[in-house]
Amino acid sequence: MLLEAIYHRPKDNYAYACTNEELHIRIRTKKNDIKTAVLLHGDPYHWENGEWIYDKKEMILSGTDQLFDYWFASLKPPFRRLRYGFLLNDGDKEIFYGEKGFSDHPSADIGDYFCFPFLNSIDVFQAPSWVKNTVWYQIFPERFANGNRKNDPKGTLEWNSTDPSRTNFFGGDLEGVIENIPYLRELGISGIYFTPIFKAHSNHKYDTIDYFEIDPQFGTKETLKELVRTCHDNGIKVMLDAVFNHSGFYFSHFQDVLKNGEKSPYRDWFHVREFPLNTESIPPNYETFAFEASMPKLNTENKEVRDYLLDVGRYWVKEFDIDGWRLDVANEVDHQFWRDFRREVKSIKPDLYILGEIWHDSMPWLRGDQFDAVMNYPFTTNMINLFAKQSISPAQFVENLTSVIHMYPKNVTEVNFNLVGSHDTPRILTECGEDIRRLKQIYSFMLSFTGTPCIYYGDEIGMTGAQDPGCRKCFPWEKEKHNEALFHHIQKHIELRRSHPLLANEGNLSFLPAELHEGCIAFTKSNGEDTIFILLNCKDEETTYSLPFDLKGKKIVNLWNNEEFAAEAETIEVELEEFGFAILHL
Repeated sequence: MLLEAIYHRPKDNYAYACTNEELHIRIRTKKNDIKTAVLLHGDPYHWENGEWIYDKKEMILSGTDQLFDYWFASLKPPFRRLRYGFLLNDGDKEIFYGEKGFSDHPSADIGDYFCFPFLNSIDVFQAPSWVKNTVWYQIFPERFANGNRKNDPKGTLEWNSTDPSRTNFFGGDLEGVIENIPYLRELGISGIYFTPIFKAHSNHKYDTIDYFEIDPQFGTKETLKELVRTCHDNGIKVMLDAVFNHSGFYFSHFQDVLKNGEKSPYRDWFHVREFPLNTESIPPNYETFAFEASMPKLNTENKEVRDYLLDVGRYWVKEFDIDGWRLDVANEVDHQFWRDFRREVKSIKPDLYILGEIWHDSMPWLRGDQFDAVMNYPFTTNMINLFAKQSISPAQFVENLTSVIHMYPKNVTEVNFNLVGSHDTPRILTECGEDIRRLKQIYSFMLSFTGTPCIYYGDEIGMTGAQDPGCRKCFPWEKEKHNEALFHHIQKHIELRRSHPLLANEGNLSFLPAELHEGCIAFTKSNGEDTIFILLNCKDEETTYSLPFDLKGKKIVNLWNNEEFAAEAETIEVELEEFGFAILHL
């Protein structure tokens, strides 16, 4: 038994309150090292005849990655407090593991056990419940649709007349979105994430000039109010993008510092290393996003800056009834600012969704005091590596994704923002070598998986494009330019996800061992009564998958084509075409 690999801590993703009554406990051990794990648990004040009384509960193996096994148990402590330890058995030896280390037998000293002092309801991580059932659609406003030619900026090009660049404009606006809400409803999406719409110099608008104004090329505040009303009337939530890490070059406060230097009343709004500011050096002599001189980093530790940005956060929620904030470069802003931000915006709208842009392990931001979720780029990376680039095997994919799943508590994973493309990445069809079969399979997986999925505008009709700016082409509204088969594939998956909660966030997800069938991925979603079994053939050839369950006498339906299996035989075999899939309801 490799003791060095055993890991647990009584917080974060290893011990957390899932509801007001339920605790989840996890422990990590070396891969294939432990045969059984038993949780010893009891109330710290339950003693009889001088002995602490505890119960035992078998833990389940919830997943395996490249190096570790993960074990899980769920409890409902009657008095909402807990002391606990672990009995680990490798088939030859049994050891006890508690807060003070390892021993041959369970300790008689309660101080040797891990402690969950009390399940306080206010500490339970609670993201908005509606997010679990939302399918998002990301819109880059400048390139989705031009609904009003009168607000086009100077030099606007004809729609889709040339390739996008980092400086050209095509006139996309909010009226264009309003006009095409019926299209989005037809697709089945229930949330829109807009990249920034505030006044800015660039076409991407991540260089804010005025945080309290809509960019004139997108419309007016009345246009935004109409857009939000129209979306809400059609069952669609609206999430805006906030850039609080940095401002734009033409932000009035930064311009004042450029002009007046050390005498500027806003000199401490930014991180200036020396005066005067030098915008030509690389890097500049002031802190920026990356080394972009046009994006000076805001000093969120400055009270005036904090008050200003918190006012921004409150204003758009209160005045326009938006449903979410996506926070750009969120990991470079101090934690205390985000705690204040959450408190302020949630006081106006408690079920507002707060989404951080963080590309790595984000547990420090997901303890219930800052964000509701993050953009799940570890998920993205694994999806692209398997389905698009085919650089990893299905077995490696399952191991990698198991690590991602166990990175956070279950109630965080359920609202994490799953995506396979955005304005920052190459188009997913381009990543797939323009193989529609592989792209369809990506959506078959993502729209059957835990989390809240997002489709980047145009990916549903087969748009292509390399890294920025290639991924920011104008949406082609001519139907003959749409891949209708892909559109209907995604549309059908969204409808199935809506009608079968197990395809969204209900139940528990379990991967089947990849070695059961080389080249395939299989996982179940189950709530104890119903089970859905998802199969994906990742090979460029047909295959037959034998279901590894005793299903005799059970009714089995393929939800994709309504085909029924007569489960009378000893084994059930499912025929899968190349890059094919099946969604079986047991």
